[in-house]
Amino acid sequence: MDQKWLAGVDIGGTTIKMAFVSLQGDIVDKWEIYTNKSENGKHIPTEIARSIENKLSEQHKTKEILAGLGVGAPGPINDEDGSVAVGVNIGWEKNFPLKAKLEQELSLPVIVDNDANVAAIGEMWKGAGERAKDVLCVTLGTGVGGGVIANGEVLHGVNGAAGEIGHITVVVDDGAPCNCGKKGCLETVASATGVVRFAKEMLKTSEQESKLRSMDIDRLTAKDIFDLAKEMDPLANEIVKRITHYLGLALANASNVINPKKIVIGGGVSKAGNILLNPLKEEFQKFAFPRVSEGAELTIAKLENDAGVIGAAWLAKTEAGY
Repeated sequence: MDQKWLAGVDIGGTTIKMAFVSLQGDIVDKWEIYTNKSENGKHIPTEIARSIENKLSEQHKTKEILAGLGVGAPGPINDEDGSVAVGVNIGWEKNFPLKAKLEQELSLPVIVDNDANVAAIGEMWKGAGERAKDVLCVTLGTGVGGGVIANGEVLHGVNGAAGEIGHITVVVDDGAPCNCGKKGCLETVASATGVVRFAKEMLKTSEQESKLRSMDIDRLTAKDIFDLAKEMDPLANEIVKRITHYLGLALANASNVINPKKIVIGGGVSKAGNILLNPLKEEFQKFAFPRVSEGAELTIAKLENDAGVIGAAWLAKTEAGY
């Protein structure tokens, strides 16, 4: 008899990543599909189910091999029914019944959690968290997500909104509007889109020399800015300094509450590596309570795009009792 597999799904604004994962946390197969946001994302559960069934068929397996399906979804999750309270970047309106729809489509047990929580679990289980029981994970992607693991348990809070590090206010006066409805959130300056917005702002207000001024501003990416910072471009370095100031402030304030052993930085922006991490460590130490700073290690995520599917698989594994 074949050993059971776990199915992990990580729903993003552009693509949905999926994988079959062993009970030991090793990826058996992984793939992705386009995130169909038409008609407020109503087709997503069906398309996930069909894709899983097609992949099983390619592997000459039936659904019986799957112990369950874990899903990371953007936005707060309602614990009682696995619905997504609101999925702004997907188009899901209030209390989208993701768990119920997937269970109806697949006839498998499904467990849903916030995507950043799921990425944190993945890094704790098989990545940079190294199975530490107290982990703070921040994902710097299209938005800024956060996951908090305290004493080995994911923190959800009273209505599923714990760990929303991206919505810590860091620009107190005249902050940019955020998708959440507030202003000055960390997401407005430290997400991939926030970094670019912030760079465009500084290009207007700064007179520093920079190769950024000769680039097509409409095609500017966060990677461009960090690449120029590595080349010691003065303005790019100033942008990175300001970004890491805000990020270090937010991570220090969050860490002062939970006292983590590991602070894992993931998402596309984290690929900048040490050009991001080194100034971030300095800023973190400025704001963190000294004993908190002594106990915490800031590190770049190891699993990259696999963190979500591996964390989602862990959810399915624990829900199934393995």
